[in-house]
Amino acid sequence: MYSRSRNENGSSNTRCLYCFLTVASDVETAIELDRIEARHICPEKALAQLLLRGHSFEIQVQTK
Repeated sequence: MYSRSRNENGSSNTRCLYCFLTVASDVETAIELDRIEARHICPEKALAQLLLRGHSFEIQVQTK
């Protein structure tokens, strides 16, 4: 999930809504923003998914 904003010169910025990192700034096209966003590896989202998987594993072990 990203939040895009427009600069006065017509370029754009994009910010990750999980870690609030500015992923790109002063980008000219939406296609380039899409490409940059697709390459972003969000540490907050990755950690949340890892913790969720670990919690799921604990539940499975406890029920056996």
